[in-house]
Amino acid sequence: MKTTEAGEAGAASSLFSAAVVRQRCGMVFEAGVAGKLAHFEVRLDRLDETAKFVAETIQLNYPSLKVPFHSRWRHFVIEGQDRWQGAVDAGDISKDPHERARQRFELAITSVLLDAGAGPDWRWAEPIAHGNGNAKWLHVGRSEGLALASFNAWQRGYFSSRLDDPRRADAEGLCSFSSDELAKAFLVRPDNPLDGLEGRSALLNRLGHAIVARPDLFGAEGRLGGLFDTLARRAVGGKLPAPEILSLLLDALGPIWPGRISLDGINLGDTWRHPAVVARGATNGLVPFHKLSQWLSYSLIEPLQEAGIAVVDIDGLTGLAEYRNGGLFVDHGVIEPRSPSLLERDHHPGDEPIVEWRALTVVLLDRIAPLVRSRLGVTAEDMPLASVLEGGTWSAGRRIAKQKRADGGPPVRIISDGSVF
Repeated sequence: MKTTEAGEAGAASSLFSAAVVRQRCGMVFEAGVAGKLAHFEVRLDRLDETAKFVAETIQLNYPSLKVPFHSRWRHFVIEGQDRWQGAVDAGDISKDPHERARQRFELAITSVLLDAGAGPDWRWAEPIAHGNGNAKWLHVGRSEGLALASFNAWQRGYFSSRLDDPRRADAEGLCSFSSDELAKAFLVRPDNPLDGLEGRSALLNRLGHAIVARPDLFGAEGRLGGLFDTLARRAVGGKLPAPEILSLLLDALGPIWPGRISLDGINLGDTWRHPAVVARGATNGLVPFHKLSQWLSYSLIEPLQEAGIAVVDIDGLTGLAEYRNGGLFVDHGVIEPRSPSLLERDHHPGDEPIVEWRALTVVLLDRIAPLVRSRLGVTAEDMPLASVLEGGTWSAGRRIAKQKRADGGPPVRIISDGSVF
């Protein structure tokens, strides 16, 4: 077996941790501070003003400063209605705590994997009860709309192979899930286009095959929720470090990502190249982000906690290298393009400017968190990074995008394949 510069067995596995995400992104950041990046300059003098904007956003969103974690569960609450709790109250969800956790895992994982940017023109639409007894139509786009669409698909059994048990996700149901079904479930039409339609359905197909291939992680029943049981077994004294959730997801879900960079025959997923990253051996030049996997890790914390498992070291995960957090820093001038033309053209996820932008974002989220807490007079224990993201940098990125652009899109234009952004 190959040995990495860290002395671990397997070059690929050495990139599968939040700590390495921070380390490699830090190399790009140091190059930026030194003025050695090709595409962006780093203006740390503008970070404090950005922190002020984020703190104001948190106060608007959560006046009590009791901010929940950044997770998919926030998006299931629309106009004060919690769709998950509604399903619980309706008796649609198991009362057994472990089975309920499996169901929550299956909803969260499928929903997060379908959460890559929808594009500016797609909307979820549904009738909702109005106070006068009539119905009105709810129209929701972007992440919240995708959350409602995926929740609806999960409830209706799109991911289950069993007619008698629709609210689950299993290998057979995921393997057979088609882009036509996705289009139907997500109301996709010529006048309601969804970015990355084929990529999303293919991602769930590969998820189904991954379940079949790893009964040691998913269980002999072939259910996605088997990952809950695996994590429960890994908890020591009822405690589970959050980075352990990410490690399991990177191991279990690694094969589902589109063919990108591979080492030792292992798909590295959300890992890209940048010349500022210098390391010995086969991982030289590689910078991992694992954005969707980390977003998913945050989203699995609450189901674990509800099942009685204490999740610790939550700040061991990193901030998310996605377009809302990254857009916040570009729109506030903390990350400044060397050429204005960079913001005028489309980019693919693996393009060097995008890798640069995302790496800077990860480090700047770590840098801005204590500044935000200081302005709000709270501690890291009161407001961990997951809450700063929620309250927070993600919301502030959306807020300033709406102020600066009519469509509310990010300042950097990305061509999504449905599996990164």
